[in-house]
Amino acid sequence: MTDLAAPLRRAAPALLGYAAVRALGLVVLAVWSAARGKSAHTLLTARWDALWYTRVADLGYGYEVRLPNGDVHSNLAFFPLLPWLERLMHAMSPLSYADGGLVVSLLASLAAAWGIFAVVEHVYGRRNQEGREARPWKGGGGRRVGVYAVLLWAVLPVGIVQSMAYSESLFTALAAWSLYAVLTGRWPAAGVLALFAGLTRPVGLAVVAAVWVAGVASFVRDRSTAPAPGARVWPRALGMALAPLGAAGYVLWVGHRTGKGPFGYLDVQAGWRNGFDGGAAFGRFVGDKFTSFPSALAGVGLIVGVGLVLWLYVVGVRQGQPLPLLVYTGVVTALALCASSYFGSKPRLLMPAFPLLLPLALALARLRTSRSAWVVGGVAVASAVYGAFWLNGSGPP
Repeated sequence: MTDLAAPLRRAAPALLGYAAVRALGLVVLAVWSAARGKSAHTLLTARWDALWYTRVADLGYGYEVRLPNGDVHSNLAFFPLLPWLERLMHAMSPLSYADGGLVVSLLASLAAAWGIFAVVEHVYGRRNQEGREARPWKGGGGRRVGVYAVLLWAVLPVGIVQSMAYSESLFTALAAWSLYAVLTGRWPAAGVLALFAGLTRPVGLAVVAAVWVAGVASFVRDRSTAPAPGARVWPRALGMALAPLGAAGYVLWVGHRTGKGPFGYLDVQAGWRNGFDGGAAFGRFVGDKFTSFPSALAGVGLIVGVGLVLWLYVVGVRQGQPLPLLVYTGVVTALALCASSYFGSKPRLLMPAFPLLLPLALALARLRTSRSAWVVGGVAVASAVYGAFWLNGSGPP
């Protein structure tokens, strides 16, 4: 317990701030929903993907919906870890599957916040991956930057998803702690966490890629320099071997179940009109916005948003973010922006790419605390209002 107490004390300001932001979002959602005659609980637990997850937890796989246009929406598109945890919560408590998913998401969001803090504190406060001393950033070092990174993740415009019975919080928690394990040389733990991330969402491939690239880079460094005394190869090899087993295992199981082999999961996703087209469909979607004046404003907003994401990634490269973070963020961003999935989902799909927030967190850490507090507080209020408006309207598909 003493080993856990010290890191928890360091992370306490970030976790308390995160909990406060999320509580604000839930309060605003409850008030807004009540004013519209809706149930905030239902909005959080029983809409869109949350319904598909609870159906898997309750009835297992095999359910599908055939649409009039011929599309087939199969629940095989949804990875199994969240439904497994919902089933476990239901078996161990009086909670329904939906409420079990909500509890899992809320706990996972705190674990994700802690993981983000741990990664950022390590990157900016101690030593970077090459072993050089990190720059002594103005205003408190890595701990301060870590707090602001967590708060920025909490106040994302679609941050309300972190409080829904969705898999984003669970995936981000597993991804963040896997990356932390890589950065600190805990290779078997990194592999196990990547394995579970691969059982959570298709974008688990980003965590696998980060573990593999970091592992290969470490082997290359060992060949070019004398390895440290006592350095062992097998922990890295074990972590790299474990990392892809979750995603690969589920994809192969789906292929076996559908009788379509290794590419069966791609056929399942095609039934949802999901696929990787290099961003062509998204480009057409943005281009169509410029066919009339009101929608052209939305088109400009989309271009600015994509430009901001790419700019933050480039800044992260220039600031020397560790290779595992750059690989992970690059894959998450590419899969989100270059997939032909429903375009309204893209902000939600980008949410696990928390390293994009590090340049902004560093900028806030360099300001006076009072100024940073006003900035974060104002954005938190705006995020809470937008989340309530969004979830009472079209919401996260």
